[in-house]
Amino acid sequence: MSELINIKGFTNAALGWDAWLDVVALDSATPEQIKVLEESHPKAKESDYYLFLVHQPEILRQRSDAFNAIMYAPGGLPRAERELASTVVSRVNGCVYCASVHAQRFEQLAKRNDVIREVFNDPATAGTTDREREIVRFSIALTVAPDSVDAQDIQRLKNVGLNDAEVLDLMHSISIFAWANRLMLNLGEPVFPSNSDGELK
Repeated sequence: MSELINIKGFTNAALGWDAWLDVVALDSATPEQIKVLEESHPKAKESDYYLFLVHQPEILRQRSDAFNAIMYAPGGLPRAERELASTVVSRVNGCVYCASVHAQRFEQLAKRNDVIREVFNDPATAGTTDREREIVRFSIALTVAPDSVDAQDIQRLKNVGLNDAEVLDLMHSISIFAWANRLMLNLGEPVFPSNSDGELK
């Protein structure tokens, strides 16, 4: 297990999530809803998030197809860097749950958490290499002021080694979390482990 990080309300601990609205009960779900849950995520049947979104199964199917292709497709931007970008966006947007999930995934893939600690503390100064710093910088820019991103921002990514396919993967990873974070933030709340008082430092 990786070192537990609790900084400024953000953590790499495994959190739960409770919906504020009624979720679909599995024993009353339609065959189509069950099918979409099974296609979406291995633990979708245990997740309030998926059990709420499956009220509209076709939208959930489209969402899951896009999300899984963006985050897990082979080739292009290394998966750890997609997870880093997602963690940065979630930190900037204030989504504690998403930040925790993608911090964990980054750590699993990269076998380190130094940059996660930096992202939680101050995303504006995070990054252990020039490439990481540019990925973090671009993730913040596209999240906070997407209308200000221009060709120079793209060139800065290419200057640290990202090719065109990697730049596109990075944009997709950042952009889908504008959606994911807002759903999480406005449909429910994170649940901290029973041994945590929620007072993260």
